[in-house]
Amino acid sequence: MFDNNNSRRPGGFRSNQDGASKRPRFTQSSRPGRETGNSRPRFVRNAGEGEEQPRRPRFQSGERVAFGEQRERVMRPRRNAPKPVSPENKRQKYHEKYEDPTKPIRLNKYLANAGICSRREADDFIQAGVITVNGEVVSSLGTKVMPTDKVMFHNQPVHRERKIYILLNKPKNTVTTTDDPQERRTVIDIVRNACAERIYPVGRLDRNTTGVLLLTNDGDLASKLTHPKFGKKKIYAATLDHELSEVDEAILRNGVILDDERIVPDALEFPKDDRRHIGLEIHSGQNRVVRRMFEKVGYKVMTLDRVSFAGLTKKNVARGKYRFLTPKEVAMLQMGAFE
Repeated sequence: MFDNNNSRRPGGFRSNQDGASKRPRFTQSSRPGRETGNSRPRFVRNAGEGEEQPRRPRFQSGERVAFGEQRERVMRPRRNAPKPVSPENKRQKYHEKYEDPTKPIRLNKYLANAGICSRREADDFIQAGVITVNGEVVSSLGTKVMPTDKVMFHNQPVHRERKIYILLNKPKNTVTTTDDPQERRTVIDIVRNACAERIYPVGRLDRNTTGVLLLTNDGDLASKLTHPKFGKKKIYAATLDHELSEVDEAILRNGVILDDERIVPDALEFPKDDRRHIGLEIHSGQNRVVRRMFEKVGYKVMTLDRVSFAGLTKKNVARGKYRFLTPKEVAMLQMGAFE
C-alpha cells in the first residue's frame, strides 16, 4: 500500500486522503521544446513528439478555423441591443368623436376643437374681434357655426387637427406657457419635436414647480380638467423651510381663506419622519394654491412636485421627459372616470 502523505501512485500522480488522484506537476524535462519553466503544456490532438504545437484557436458558434490559421476578427452587432425610439414612434392613435356636419356648435368650442386655444381663451379672442366667420368679424360669445363654415383666426384659416395628448414630467426653471416674452425656457420647448400639431398646457405650474403636466390640443378635455366645477384631484409633495407645527397643521386642516374662498386640503400626510416633507391632496384650481396656503401660516415652500393630476402620474417618466397618453387613459379622462 502507498502512504497517502509521502508516497506517489504509479504514473507519477499524487493521491490525497480520499484516494482521488490529482493532476501531475510538470517539470522542465516534462514539457517538450522548453528548457526552462514549469508551466503546464498545451496539448494538441495527434501531435507527435518533437513537433511544434500551435495554439488552440478560439471558436465562435458556427465557426471553424484550421489549426495554425488566424481567425479574422469580425465585429458583430449585439443581438439584443435596444433600438432607438423617436417620439414619432411613440405616437398613439385615438378614437375621434363623431360630429354631425349638419349640427351647429358654439364658436369657442369650434376653436378649441381645432387646437387654437381653450374655450375660455377663445372667448377672449372672440371679444377682441380677431375671429371671422365666412368673411365677417364675430364678437358675440354665443355665436354658433357649422362645421362647413370658413373660420379665420388672425387671418389664418382654422382647420381641425388630430388630437394629441402628452404627459410631461416638468423640470425646474421652465415656465408653463406657449411663449415667453423674457425668452425663458418653456414647456413647449421640451415637446416641440413631439408632433406637428399645436398643443398647449392644461393648467399651470410655477416656474420652479415640477411634476405632472398635460399638454394637448383637445379644448373640450382641457376645459373639463381645469374648470373649477369638475374639481380634479391633484397630489403634491412639498418641502418646507422648517418643520410644520401641530398648531399650524390644525389650521391648514380646517382651511385657510384665499381670494375669499376657504381652501381645505383633502389629505395632509408626512411621508418622512421629519415634518418638513409633506404630502398634500387638493382639488382647488387656484393659482399657486399650495404655496399660498403655507405662506398663510408662515412657511415657505422650498420644493414642490406634483405627483398626480386627474389620475395621471409621472411613473416611468424621467424629469424633463414626456410620453403620449394611451387611448385607454384618454377615454377615462373624457368619461370623467378619474377624480
